[in-house]
Amino acid sequence: MAYSNILVGAGSHPAQPVVRKIGLSDLRDALAKGADDFYAMPTHAMFLCVIYPIVGFVLARLAFGYSVLPLLYPLATGFALVGPVAALGLYELSRRREAGLDTSAARAFDIFESSSIGAIAALGFLLLIIFVIWVAVANAIYIANFGYASPSSVEEFIKDVLTTRPGWNLIIVGNLVGLLFAILVLSISAVSFPLLLDRDVGAAVALLTSIRVVARNPFTMMVWGLIVAALLLIGSLPLFFGLTVVMPLLGHATWHLYRKVVEPASALPPTLPEARKERRYAADFPTVLFPWSK
Repeated sequence: MAYSNILVGAGSHPAQPVVRKIGLSDLRDALAKGADDFYAMPTHAMFLCVIYPIVGFVLARLAFGYSVLPLLYPLATGFALVGPVAALGLYELSRRREAGLDTSAARAFDIFESSSIGAIAALGFLLLIIFVIWVAVANAIYIANFGYASPSSVEEFIKDVLTTRPGWNLIIVGNLVGLLFAILVLSISAVSFPLLLDRDVGAAVALLTSIRVVARNPFTMMVWGLIVAALLLIGSLPLFFGLTVVMPLLGHATWHLYRKVVEPASALPPTLPEARKERRYAADFPTVLFPWSK
């Protein structure tokens, strides 16, 4: 029964969310609203994405070992494959701001109180598996062109990649295969995580809805994917520091893109409702110390 809830949500007959047709103007509006969320909650978003500069420094440190140097680019670009999971807290903050709820930094962790947390974890694990497969495939492509020998230096590695035929094969084939992985992840995660935060529909329904979104809006979602890739590349250039701005912007914008492309539901969101504080009066002071006496 628990596995069934993870796949299809709480209902025995899960309703398929209605998918809308959107255009480029909707992408611009989603980005604008995402930027507005970021301006309203900058410290929260940067706190959630501080891991990315750390990852950048770790990757740079690993590069000095040279043996993992060929995997530096696949690792850096591959983190975009698990980006939807990293942005979960950002979706939650945008959802709360939209509903007029508290948007303090701690509220980003309310995702763990969602009734959809099992489905969210399942989809997150799927993206992690795709990321691991991508790194393994990228390593196999490098070995097919350069063999098992490790680069002797960073300079030699760059020269081999940019000036030799195997290097050009590596660039072309590697990027084409990486594009296929990116299309796969975009198709299954474009709106699946925001949908799970908004409704208890299960992992299977969320994944299928995301695919339906891409199928109904192929050109618009292709442009969205290019925007995401371009912004992540720009954010990665200055030692990944730019991702502290790019990731919040994209995370918040993805929530608003979800709102545009999926019809709202009449049901309440799966996240637990906001706790209301009971108003107390001075005359009640002695009795409030003994709540069981009420």
